[in-house]
Amino acid sequence: MAIDYGKKRTGLAVTDPLQIIATGLSTVDTKELFPFLEKYFAAEPVELVLLGEPENWDGSATHATPLVTAFRKAFEKKFPAIPVRGVDERFTSKMARQSMIESGMKKKQRQIKANVDIIAATILLQEYLQSK
Repeated sequence: MAIDYGKKRTGLAVTDPLQIIATGLSTVDTKELFPFLEKYFAAEPVELVLLGEPENWDGSATHATPLVTAFRKAFEKKFPAIPVRGVDERFTSKMARQSMIESGMKKKQRQIKANVDIIAATILLQEYLQSK
């Protein structure tokens, strides 16, 4: 599973059992993220969670870095059996927007930020799968 954590919304993506293709799962209101994950983990096996880590071009922390760090600590405490791996998410939102354009998504759909979040999570996971 890949998580593109955000202050308001969080994009989630998962892979098939053979770990070949990443698929967008959902965009969840961040306040509802832990209840959503509890239900999902109870129904589906998850061996690893990839968590997008926001960084500036120079590798320094962004304004969102403390939020993601706090989420990771809370996640690891709540779900200690599921390992978390941080991954660079610097270009995923830009790649998600480009992907939306290239796929012919209408402008109105591209303006829905939840669509960007779920596609960004999918890109995080697909890049990980390709690197394996």
